[in-house]
Amino acid sequence: MSRLKQLYRTEVVPRLTEEFGYTSPMQLPRLEKVVLNMGLGEAIQNHKVLDSAVEELTMIAGQRSVVTRARRSIAAFKLREGMTIGCRVTLRGRKMYEFFDKLVNVALPRVRDFRGVSPQAFDGRGNYSLGIREQIIFPEIDYDKIDKIKGLNVTVVTTARTDEEGRSLLKHLGMPFREN
Repeated sequence: MSRLKQLYRTEVVPRLTEEFGYTSPMQLPRLEKVVLNMGLGEAIQNHKVLDSAVEELTMIAGQRSVVTRARRSIAAFKLREGMTIGCRVTLRGRKMYEFFDKLVNVALPRVRDFRGVSPQAFDGRGNYSLGIREQIIFPEIDYDKIDKIKGLNVTVVTTARTDEEGRSLLKHLGMPFREN
């Protein structure tokens, strides 16, 4: 069992039960999945950028990433339906907990001038989205082999029904929210 899942079961569950007054353990919010997405608009002209992005996202997630394609054509961006424009990976179970632990305790503290993540980035249903500007904050990425700095989006999907429950869950799991 991963360290974060053990923390969830031993410390977070009692705190959330006390905080929100849950009567059944099935009411407790928990992590459902973590989705990593890397959109690459310049992959239209340069296919090598996409290959390196797939490789880097695979190293970061510990799971093979999938190439995403354009759903429809957009003439202003010289984009045709079916062109490769990015990559993504969905993590569940053990890999999800390990990635979230690594994100909170290793990667986010390595961000330059880090003061915490925004507490307002919830979607209304307890899910949290976070944009990362540089993929080099992850320890798996070798800085010397990077051809271009790329950003990625991280979406943490929870079973929480409200933003307040989701924020409380992530805060107890160690997410460093910024104090306003």
